[in-house]
Amino acid sequence: MNKWFFLGALWLTSAAQAHEFWMTPDRFSPSVRGAVDLSLWVGENFQGDPVGFGRPMAASLRWYSRSGEVQLTPQLPDSLDQGSVALAFEQAGTQLIALDTQPFTIELSADTFTAYLREEGLERVIAQRKASGQSAQPGRERYRRHVKTLLSVGGRTDAVSGVRTGQTLEIVPLANPQLLNPGDALAVEVLFMGVPLQGALVKVWNLRGSQLNVLRTRTDAAGKSSTTLPWGGVWMVSVVHMVPTTDGQGQDWDSHWGNLTFEMPSRPG
Repeated sequence: MNKWFFLGALWLTSAAQAHEFWMTPDRFSPSVRGAVDLSLWVGENFQGDPVGFGRPMAASLRWYSRSGEVQLTPQLPDSLDQGSVALAFEQAGTQLIALDTQPFTIELSADTFTAYLREEGLERVIAQRKASGQSAQPGRERYRRHVKTLLSVGGRTDAVSGVRTGQTLEIVPLANPQLLNPGDALAVEVLFMGVPLQGALVKVWNLRGSQLNVLRTRTDAAGKSSTTLPWGGVWMVSVVHMVPTTDGQGQDWDSHWGNLTFEMPSRPG
């Protein structure tokens, strides 16, 4: 079996079990016209396996710059045999890449589903299942991923970092995270269907050597949260939201997983 097909299949069957799914370039600060390999990863603790990058899993891949929006989905391969997508940028500045996946389904045992809901801060769903007498029933879920990554091309950044892409679940930085200094606060807004999402658990991840750091906050009534980032490096922001399904196609819940990756340079104090 082809390696990338296998890893793609692994993602389809296991990614909803409290696994993060993220997108990163091989370098966050390429030169103008310098090639960048964009990859997808699935795993835990900000460490994972590569996922095949192709149209079978991608509903939409879009690129945002000062020149506007470009739809990249047609350029993706027809299969999951490819592990990365090569990009190059003709102009300096912030580049935002946004991916939305196709919906996939999974069924988890009641205990596993409850543990996953608790880990992702979805106590509201636990309460809903209890109120409807479903606590002992398996969790039947349809899930989608909504991920973004930011690049700084040619040593320049701009306001593209805060563009709203219209993802169903979207993490929007309120200030350019590429310009933060260690000790500054990362402020984000979380939107669901374009509306600020209150009470969502926001996780902010960083690997410093072999040490994993996960900072947790909740969004306020305006859908905003703020997290102090103590040092530079590659950071990941994640959030999960779940709602009851309404189309009666065999699943009880629709979950949406939002993710944002960026690099905050380490600057001398």
